[in-house]
Amino acid sequence: MDLTELPIGWTGGRTITLASALAESETDALVVVHRGRVVHETYLHGCQPHEPHLNASAAKSYLGLLAAMLEHEGLLRRDALTAEYVPDLAGTGYGEATIDQLLHMTTDVRFDRRPYDRILEAHRYWAVVTPSLRPYGYTGPTTILDHLATARAAGPYGREFRYENGNVEALAEVLRRITGLSTAQLLSDLIWSKIGAAEDGCYMLDSAGNEMACGGFAATAMDIARLGEMLRCEGAIGGRQIVPGDVVASLGRIPDGATARVQLPRASADAPGQLSYRDLWWQLNDGSGSYMASGIHGQRMLVSPGRDLVIVHYGAHILSPSLPQSPLILLFAQIADALATTSTAV
Repeated sequence: MDLTELPIGWTGGRTITLASALAESETDALVVVHRGRVVHETYLHGCQPHEPHLNASAAKSYLGLLAAMLEHEGLLRRDALTAEYVPDLAGTGYGEATIDQLLHMTTDVRFDRRPYDRILEAHRYWAVVTPSLRPYGYTGPTTILDHLATARAAGPYGREFRYENGNVEALAEVLRRITGLSTAQLLSDLIWSKIGAAEDGCYMLDSAGNEMACGGFAATAMDIARLGEMLRCEGAIGGRQIVPGDVVASLGRIPDGATARVQLPRASADAPGQLSYRDLWWQLNDGSGSYMASGIHGQRMLVSPGRDLVIVHYGAHILSPSLPQSPLILLFAQIADALATTSTAV
């Protein structure tokens, strides 16, 4: 379907075409899969269908899926302390966290006694992994595990949602110790090699050869759509179960207790209401069981079982206080409404 002229309610009370909304969002790619069929593809800014694109923090959700699969196999315990699996982190802020607290990001840590700042710590992860991004005179850690070892508990765990990359990197190291496999090999063995991916995915590595699991993964938009479609189909492709159905069902279900419910200000939010967080996935609470992998600068993979819909968006959003964030979830909802109307009419 050609959705480029679809009217979209947008920022500032405007109604513009989908093409204009994508232009204002600095979109690189958009793939829409409805009821198992690719109904729309757009590639902009020189992005090519066969080329991998950085997924940024959307990669966190893929690791959460691997962890849930290992838990289902009895190889991972949510109530275990991280240090039980990674003795190197004993006595650190992450070593004292349970696996469940890593998955729900309910730790409270500081690095090198610095006051916690989410943006600053995100930049420091890139400095650890990428020498060219280190500030002049940098003398800090040069591997992810060394960086995690500088974390210390700053408050009680399990009470408050606190988005921090270290939770994901500590979990990734746990999975490596359990399986003896790299993050890339584990993702390949359990998922990537089984979904019909047309291209390789790839991870950025630190100097020790470990993957940057919190945001260093890249893949084509269509292969991420294949991943989303497998999840929409309850973990199966062509009658072959890839991910256990119970694991997939849990992704859109909000448990009672400490799972985060994150209220975002409407003026800057990407969502129409309140998001929740489970196992490194965002839940939309939209009545359709929708959940999402989300990364900075516009990386999204939406799975909406109730609307038979998968949407993948890659972008190069500019982050600035002077520019409003593009309301991508609202955009996705309007695409879903248009597809539902078309389907009903047919």
